[in-house]
Amino acid sequence: MTRRVGLLLFDEVEVLDACGPFEVFSVACRVAARSGGPLPFEVVLVAAGDQDDDGEPRVRARGGLRLGADVHLADAPACDVVLVPGGAVDAVAADPAVLAWLRRSRPGAEVVASVCTGAFVLAAAGLLDQRPVTTHWEDLEDLRAAFPALHVVGGVKYLDHGDLATSAGISAGIDLALHLVARLVSPELATATARQMDYDWRDA
Repeated sequence: MTRRVGLLLFDEVEVLDACGPFEVFSVACRVAARSGGPLPFEVVLVAAGDQDDDGEPRVRARGGLRLGADVHLADAPACDVVLVPGGAVDAVAADPAVLAWLRRSRPGAEVVASVCTGAFVLAAAGLLDQRPVTTHWEDLEDLRAAFPALHVVGGVKYLDHGDLATSAGISAGIDLALHLVARLVSPELATATARQMDYDWRDA
């Protein structure tokens, strides 16, 4: 089974929040292909916000890096995994089109996940509940203040509740993505992917 991963991109997205998990899913496909197995993932980059002048789905990440996407939000296909990275998220967390897409995606997705301050976006969409969630250590208090009903915890790389997962800051998104590879495909593929990436990883 090839699972479609919808990775949200938006202006001021944190580069590693988005590109770290993208690399994990991409490398997992390369590793799986070497053994002749089916590709476990298809990553679709989904651009939020306004179109460029030429109509192409592109965003400018934090630090100025330009990122191309596959589709605009309105054209995003149904996804098995939905991943919301962090960054400067005030605008995207207030974007009705983003929140509506997340609410539409939730029922059909195996897992909806966030990296870093992407948790604020999931919270704004009403997708977080009484189960513990996490975010970047620097933003834990802000998440608690903005959404006092949430059970916000620190000191963890990620929290996975099956249909919902959140991770701590930036590089923790790589750990979460590897964990999802282990859970959705196999621990062996996740370990081989981490080794290929030369990344020191042990599933929590």
